[in-house]
Amino acid sequence: ETLGYGQDIAIYTGSTTGSSVNNDSCSAYSPITWQVDRKCHLISASSFDKLCFDMKNKKDDMTDDLSANGSRELVKPEFVANNQQNRHLVEETEVGKQRGNIR
Repeated sequence: ETLGYGQDIAIYTGSTTGSSVNNDSCSAYSPITWQVDRKCHLISASSFDKLCFDMKNKKDDMTDDLSANGSRELVKPEFVANNQQNRHLVEETEVGKQRGNIR
């Protein structure tokens, strides 16, 4: 069985990206949450080009978001939240119930 886009999502508290924040200087935008598809999906170069094109042509120009950014240092373990959530679409939940995997 193959899950499609956005069918198996992990949601967790994270931090902003970039090198302007660290373990001593927090982001003003916290808390930051991330939603990540657990399945890897092949994306064609032309699809990625279209994404960039669309970002440049939005009313709120996102051109600045197209350049590479530095990565921040890893967060110290004492600052890491343990609050990951799992999200499956209703259809997948119903399939799991039918199979006895989900109560």
